[in-house]
Amino acid sequence: MRFNNPPVNTLSLEFLTELVISLEKLENDKSFRGLIITSDRPGVFSAGLDLREMCGRSPAHYAEYWKAVQELWLRLYQSSLVLVAAINGACPAGGCLMALTSDHRILADNPKYSIGLNETLLGIVAPFWFKDTLVNTIGHRAAERALQLGLLFPPAQALQVGIVDQVVPEERVQSVALSAIAQWMAIPDHARQLTKAMMRKATASRLITHRDEDVQNFVSFISRDSIQKSLQLYLERLKQKKG
Repeated sequence: MRFNNPPVNTLSLEFLTELVISLEKLENDKSFRGLIITSDRPGVFSAGLDLREMCGRSPAHYAEYWKAVQELWLRLYQSSLVLVAAINGACPAGGCLMALTSDHRILADNPKYSIGLNETLLGIVAPFWFKDTLVNTIGHRAAERALQLGLLFPPAQALQVGIVDQVVPEERVQSVALSAIAQWMAIPDHARQLTKAMMRKATASRLITHRDEDVQNFVSFISRDSIQKSLQLYLERLKQKKG
């Protein structure tokens, strides 16, 4: 599955909805056993959440958007498919979250391609389920430091901390992803799926149990004047860069 939402694969509401529908179709088609997620946009895997969906809109829109973000994470994190992330570009914030739901992550060896949950740099707090996913991957202390500082790890550091499983030359990302998914699919599906569900149940259940509360917290937080101002400033800076 190649992400193609110009210019930088931001997770707009429309894109999130289409992605969830596509994943649901694959899950329901029993001829599919595994999925490689990658980008069709040069230099970027996904820039993450679409700030335009979180700025200058109504509380009802913020709630609808956040429910869609939750749904994508739940769909990916609980997927019975083997998921391999072939990360062929920059992978901050929500892009990193998508990659973290995968069973195996391969990052292209390019210093411009960093990965991490950098929400604090935008004045935003990563929700508890973002945090839990990172802690499950790299451990509590490394995650605490990374989240507070909004760290984006270049390839060598990403491999060292364990946020990715492999770093390979850019031209080999897809071929290595195919080899990796073959290794995972060599395991009997039933045993692998039950093991995955067992390992991930507590983390997924925590969001499912507190889903409405999480939406309310997001809407309350994102609606603050101070947060709206910081998001507007950031979007204006992005426009100036493009200009």
